[in-house]
Amino acid sequence: VQLVESGGGLVQDGGSLRLSCTASGLTFRLYSMGWFRQAPGKEREFVAAIRWNDGNTYYADSVKGRITISRDNAKNTVYLQMNNLKPEDTAVYYCAAGYRYLSDYSRQGMYSYWGQGTQVTVSS
Repeated sequence: VQLVESGGGLVQDGGSLRLSCTASGLTFRLYSMGWFRQAPGKEREFVAAIRWNDGNTYYADSVKGRITISRDNAKNTVYLQMNNLKPEDTAVYYCAAGYRYLSDYSRQGMYSYWGQGTQVTVSS
């Protein structure tokens, strides 16, 4: 199984980025997908998740209204559209896959597979 993130980069305060995560080696449509991030000196934290079957979404309070998660099962890809980015959004962003229903979509231990991460830097 491989999860490959892309789309990270350097953006100014208030800017936008769209991250992508393409999966291989698994039946993508059967997996709930999540995005997490880890800022320098901090623990990795939940950002957003999307359920495998009905596309129901979950968001951390800190990103609600600015970030949207979506998926394209035909492309085995999950996206993270990030708008109105702030310097505190600077982090390495990771995507993760968990099989079908998860009891807690914000909990890292629920996910079986992880990508290597993509760096997002927001300058002030």
